[in-house]
Amino acid sequence: MPRKLPPYVECWRDRHGKVRVYFRKDKGPRLPLAGPVGSEAFLTAYQEALAGRMPKAPQKRAAVEPGTIEALVQSYYKSGEYAALRATTKVGYRRRMEAIRVQHGHRSVAGLNHGRIVKAFLDPLAGKPGAALDTLKKLRILIRRAIVLGWLTADPSVAIRRPKIGEVRSWTDDEIAQFEAHWPVGSKRRLAFALHLYTGQRRSDVHRMTWADVKGDRIRVVQQKTGAKIDVPLHADLRAILAETPRQHATILNTEYGRPFTVDGFSGFMRDAITAAGLPLDAQPHGLRKAAGRRLAEAGCTAHEIMAVLGHNTLAEAERYTREANRSGLSTGAITKLEGWNRNKNAQTTP
Repeated sequence: MPRKLPPYVECWRDRHGKVRVYFRKDKGPRLPLAGPVGSEAFLTAYQEALAGRMPKAPQKRAAVEPGTIEALVQSYYKSGEYAALRATTKVGYRRRMEAIRVQHGHRSVAGLNHGRIVKAFLDPLAGKPGAALDTLKKLRILIRRAIVLGWLTADPSVAIRRPKIGEVRSWTDDEIAQFEAHWPVGSKRRLAFALHLYTGQRRSDVHRMTWADVKGDRIRVVQQKTGAKIDVPLHADLRAILAETPRQHATILNTEYGRPFTVDGFSGFMRDAITAAGLPLDAQPHGLRKAAGRRLAEAGCTAHEIMAVLGHNTLAEAERYTREANRSGLSTGAITKLEGWNRNKNAQTTP
């Protein structure tokens, strides 16, 4: 059985040794899904369940027109690139590509050009920049596949600008103190908060952390998004919080029923905790990762040291934190010099 399951999916082996796969959202009914996890039959049934429909047996589609977007999507599903993706990653890819297939499957791949992509694919999503950006990303993956197949000779999307989406901001030190004042050490919310802030990892990694990942005074993480292997010393504050946490389950964070969180369930858990602490809506869980990077930079860490903790793939990502910290320090020094200059000037003009 796979170790990582998509949100709301449960998987276990029954008394006859058969692997059972179910979909259960919140406290709703368990819906059986076709297996194995990650297979075409599973992904089709999973999408049906996510949409609130009972999973149905896959129906045979009508013949697909060669050279269309639908034919391209189906070809990508059969590619080695798609097969190499993690099961959880496939779910996100398939959700967006199915939307592209349903809405644009009739279109000719050869007819794709800059204007058609913008007008037909992106303009209808003008009010949803996140969806527009994801559509462009997945469409570019399909275009690369079309070039491999010889259906296109060049990427018609190359000059299209990425839709701008709002960037998650770092938590301020005052907001960090406010959360800590509301949720005391010993609470599950404070534990989740500390794992975010003192490891600097994403929520998709924090909710999966296990006690086996804690080795002495260090914690080891294999990042789900990048596959990067991170080995981070435990901050003294996190070490103290972990010391007061009972080791009742394999995962460090668990639901009230003693089961590991799903990604969506954990997001809701953190959002409720943040709201209860009286923090604004733009204080998001990912902002704690930003705060970790900011604090490392303000403490004088180099970009390479920040990369080692946060697991960034490029130096440019980590250098953003050091630049912001340097800018803050330089601006403080500049105003201090200006104040000194004003005092000296006034002293010279005073009779």
